[in-house]
Amino acid sequence: MSDVRPKKALGQHFLTDLSVAQNIANALLAPEATAENPLPVLEVGPGMGVLTQYMLQRPEIDLKAVEIDRESVDYLLVHFPQINGSLIEADFLRLKLEQFFPGTFCVIGNFPYNISSQIFFKVLDYKEQVPQVVCMIQKEVAERIAEKPGTKTYGILSVLLQAWYDIEYLFTVGSGCFNPPPKVQSAVIRLVRNSRTDLGCDEKLFRDVVKTGFNQRRKTLRNSLKPLIQAKAAREGWDAEKLAAFVSDPVFELRPERLSVEDFIALTVKLG
Repeated sequence: MSDVRPKKALGQHFLTDLSVAQNIANALLAPEATAENPLPVLEVGPGMGVLTQYMLQRPEIDLKAVEIDRESVDYLLVHFPQINGSLIEADFLRLKLEQFFPGTFCVIGNFPYNISSQIFFKVLDYKEQVPQVVCMIQKEVAERIAEKPGTKTYGILSVLLQAWYDIEYLFTVGSGCFNPPPKVQSAVIRLVRNSRTDLGCDEKLFRDVVKTGFNQRRKTLRNSLKPLIQAKAAREGWDAEKLAAFVSDPVFELRPERLSVEDFIALTVKLG
């Protein structure tokens, strides 16, 4: 069977550098797993199996893979027959992962650039089940996710992921390692679940505060969070004087990139 044709609509850029693929596979940590007690792992978008082949060589890993592209599914079943029964033909973003993983599982993959942010939001939905993610994504997105407060690249994903995961930028991958070559560089990062079990605030409101703040990142939080501030004022029945006293807090003078995860948690508590 011939190689799979990369499809622009699916954001497919197939990794062709085998040493990079092996390094990605090796970046998934499984120190306590054994062949008798393997670590459940889900590979997202295996394509032609360049990463899959190295994952299958690790006896301490119980691998499943999810692939939306029928041509890739056919290719994988021909070239990696041992994955038969563990290959899910579906859209990862629509998958009810608990049907395949009743307990914890790790995620690995060369994520399609056009849906990488959506994949991370899905991981956040399953954060209690996903202790580790190893992935290759656009370099710019990788830098943003790993970034610390106070910079222009620090943003929504930085805060939401760093609230629950420790993030390591592992290595950069040049565009020449792919077919077709993307117009951007790529990078591999590893996310390991931190010890946080509870934010200490309403989690949905936390997401809303972070997203609303960064959606108008050039404005101060007093202006960008106006809808949330007004909603609280209405709930509490504040008059103009009480509202003015509330927004006089110095935090509202800041732009969102100045706030750490803990600052956003404190702000969420304030707005709750």
